[in-house]
Amino acid sequence: MPENIVRHAHKTHRSHRELLNGHRACLLWFTGLSGSGKSTIAGLVEEKLHAMGKRTYLLDGDNVRHGLNRDLGFSDQDRIENIRRIGEMSRLFVDAGMITLAAFISPFRADRDTVRERMEADDFVEVFIDTPLVTCEQRDPKGLYRRARDGQIRDFTGIDSPYEPPEAPELHIVNDGIAPEEAAAQVVRYLQSKGYLS
Repeated sequence: MPENIVRHAHKTHRSHRELLNGHRACLLWFTGLSGSGKSTIAGLVEEKLHAMGKRTYLLDGDNVRHGLNRDLGFSDQDRIENIRRIGEMSRLFVDAGMITLAAFISPFRADRDTVRERMEADDFVEVFIDTPLVTCEQRDPKGLYRRARDGQIRDFTGIDSPYEPPEAPELHIVNDGIAPEEAAAQVVRYLQSKGYLS
């Protein structure tokens, strides 16, 4: 970091914003294969929290790549930088007192761990949406798996680029044979049980 950059200390802190919001801030990090249901479940969680009067913001992989990360491709290095940027932006949202939901494939365990390490204790809640590859391919909502199998897309996670599942996520949801609403309810129940919502 350049020597002439100095952090400025402001008088309004996260604790003040949380008090105003009436709940704790945290980062819900949804990870899983393409087509696993991350964005759908994260969206339902946000809807439920919003209905409860909680302040939230949802960061979605595709949406962020239309703006902030539009300069990044899908090489390993670009994926790493994608997650680094999202992690830093998520930290800002949590500091703003928001329950932040991030839905990203984030295939590499080390990158997710780096985001966790940059957060305060208990701020990072890893939500593994564990959906079998065969189920994701059957869903294939964007036709990406078909294109990857046909060789039209290279470095596609789960096909010719690895996905490293979490080893000890706070929430492990097997999204195969359950309704998205039930998966979302599991996340909300977890937040309630751990005191995030009060």
